[in-house]
Amino acid sequence: MPRQKSSFDRLRPFEFRKPADVLDPDVMYTVYEIARLLQGLEPDTELDIETEGILLDWAIPWLVTNADELCFGDPESDDEPGHYGLLDTE
Repeated sequence: MPRQKSSFDRLRPFEFRKPADVLDPDVMYTVYEIARLLQGLEPDTELDIETEGILLDWAIPWLVTNADELCFGDPESDDEPGHYGLLDTE
């Protein structure tokens, strides 16, 4: 339900963190692991399905917004997710 701005103690600018601030340059991550990292969690943190869905709602737009800084590794099989990492700029 919508709320009045005045009902919040504090309002902050809406900003996505940069990929280099979130991802290790030598590691590839699934979208599920990235969703956790964006929230300051370890990539292997166990989450209930509802929480994981909410975190994915944040992670997917982040991936799209930062696509020019990321690379993609194909999944090993059709039932596994792909992996994302920082694009090498060298």
